[in-house]
This record gives sequence, structure tokens and C-alpha cells, in this order.
Amino acid sequence: MLGIIDRFEDEFAIIELENKKIINIEKSKIPTEAIVGDVLNIGEYITINLVETESRRKRIERLSEDLWK
Repeated sequence: MLGIIDRFEDEFAIIELENKKIINIEKSKIPTEAIVGDVLNIGEYITINLVETESRRKRIERLSEDLWK
């Protein structure tokens, strides 16, 4: 399952799942280098999906460039 870090609140990361459901995961269970906007692989272990994260960031960059043209 994939999820995107929406924000951090206290000891939790607020994650939006692919189905738009919002869940809270304890910060201690996600990689310490994770930041807002990172795409996570959520399963037995939680890891940052570097390929999806980079793809998403580039897509957002292109959209914002188009917005300001």
C-alpha cells in the first residue's frame, strides 16, 4: 500500500493513502529522513518509495510551472 506524508503532528505522521483515507502512524515507525510529501511503502515495514516520490515532485513542479506561465 502507498501513502503520502501530509504532515507531522506531535508524535505522529499524518498519511494520506491511495484511497484518500487518512491514517496516523507513529513517527518512530517511519524512516527518520522522511519528510512531508514523501511517498511511503506501507506494509510489514515502512520505507520511502524514492522513485514515486521523485516522480511526484517532478509532476508537481511541471504543474506549478505551467500555472505561472
